[in-house]
Amino acid sequence: MIRRFFTGLLLLGFTALAQAAPFDIDQLMAALSRNPGGKATFVEKRYLALLDWPAVATGEMTYSPPDRLERRLLTPQVETMILDKDTLTLERDRRRMSIRLSSKPEVAAFVDSIRSTLAGDRAALERSYKIALSGNMDAWVLSLVPKDKRIVEMLQRIKLSGVRDQVLVIEYLQADGDRTEMTISPVATP
Repeated sequence: MIRRFFTGLLLLGFTALAQAAPFDIDQLMAALSRNPGGKATFVEKRYLALLDWPAVATGEMTYSPPDRLERRLLTPQVETMILDKDTLTLERDRRRMSIRLSSKPEVAAFVDSIRSTLAGDRAALERSYKIALSGNMDAWVLSLVPKDKRIVEMLQRIKLSGVRDQVLVIEYLQADGDRTEMTISPVATP
């Protein structure tokens, strides 16, 4: 009887140690890299110093790992952004513009902050950002601070929050104090 009690106590102790294991960036990146992609809706709020209330936009996103991200703005106006490998394409009012990210390193660093996070690509993130992680697998916050001075002049920090392999909130804090917050709701696939 006493032996069972101590065995149970020992097992309980090991269980508590396993649950208290530290959560690190490698664990998060591994979980994100296993995400099969999919569709989501979003609400984006831009808090600008010139406005008394946020400018709100809504839309949908589709992510196809590892390097295709489509963001379609539905309100207040229709706009599409497609990031496919090294090409960023913007389309609005039947006008289309494409740029090669390799020719614009500052744009590439900004765009890759999202794509590399979704892909769980730590090495790509660390090329352009100082990374800090807090929380646990069920509620994490990943902070990205740009390393490049040209980007720091525009962008102070990107903060991504999520649960397990899902990014649910992306917040951009610009150097001038304006910020954008995107809340993402994954769409369940049948």
